[in-house]
Amino acid sequence: MWTGPVIPWVTIETLTPETMSVASVGESPRDFASWQRVLQRLLSKTPAVYDGLTTLEVAEAIRAARAGAQELARTVRTGAGRFRLLLRPVFGPAGDVHAVRLWLGPDDAPAPEPPAAVGAVWDLDSQTIEQPVGITRLTGGSPEQYVPRLSLAELFHRAAAFDRHAEVLDLLYDPGAGGRLQFDAAITHGAMRPGRWRFTIRSRDDERTRGAWLLVEDVTVPDAPSAPPTLERIGLREAHRRAGTHLAVLHLDFPSISHWLTDPAPWIRWDYLFRPVDVFHPADRARLAEVGARLGTGESAGVTVGTLNYAGGYTPTSLLLYPYPGCSSTRLAIAQLVRMAGDPAVRTRPDFDHPIGYDEQLHHWLAAGGDRSSAC
Repeated sequence: MWTGPVIPWVTIETLTPETMSVASVGESPRDFASWQRVLQRLLSKTPAVYDGLTTLEVAEAIRAARAGAQELARTVRTGAGRFRLLLRPVFGPAGDVHAVRLWLGPDDAPAPEPPAAVGAVWDLDSQTIEQPVGITRLTGGSPEQYVPRLSLAELFHRAAAFDRHAEVLDLLYDPGAGGRLQFDAAITHGAMRPGRWRFTIRSRDDERTRGAWLLVEDVTVPDAPSAPPTLERIGLREAHRRAGTHLAVLHLDFPSISHWLTDPAPWIRWDYLFRPVDVFHPADRARLAEVGARLGTGESAGVTVGTLNYAGGYTPTSLLLYPYPGCSSTRLAIAQLVRMAGDPAVRTRPDFDHPIGYDEQLHHWLAAGGDRSSAC
């Protein structure tokens, strides 16, 4: 019976065709470390493996698992006994391999079941993140609330005590060559057990994707204490809540809500949408883009638009827009949203040639007492 230490899985991201790097070793992040260096370090801990396996052979096995999109298992005979090499691909929503997990240890050592992981795709044009149903297996996921696509605002809404929004927005809205980012975030969703997810992201602008590919790993540690929000965060959010203020980050070229800085405005349906741009009336989207051009001077600007409500119509909403300093290459704005006084008549819904969104999941969430306030 094996009595040695638990041997961790190594997760090698394959988010672009020309790259491979190490995302994690066990629960520890590796921030795009060289897979060759990590592999050599792994093999050096078991010198006997060199009798029957070389670094080049392991690399070829990784590439084969990636190209064939299938698990591989190999037994290696050495002078010190038999060893096992296990490879498992991590799939994205279209069945592409977003990562390959590797385990190498003595034949009598148990290979632990690796935590759940999935791939996802950020599509800039549709302003959505495509995710496979496997995302529900991650701690904090919900099978009942699964949707194939969600907006950035919905993702950020589930990330508690997270403060790297500017870095994420800068990467996702400017899919230049070489853009990459890794971070952990606490994920909450209703009354379910909170989880901790590791996001590894590489930007892409090719025939497959204009946006980015993501690897999402469940790195939740059982019974780990959650990081409490800062006094400043609690104080500011409570002050806005008492004042009835609603602030959001808007993308003006693809008019949509990227992130709520306060509790979401209760009269606006911004979630469970097929197309996040539908949050603004079609007649107002070009106006938002025009107003955005005026923010380049550093001044504020105001505009009244129709925002989608939960009845399917559009409610007149006043926006006061300020330049957003967090991103260097994208036209984002901070918006204060105010429902027009006097409860004016609701603007009717235009004749869409497509459904609005995932109404069944939305109604299920609202019926269960879903909290519309931000997770953080």
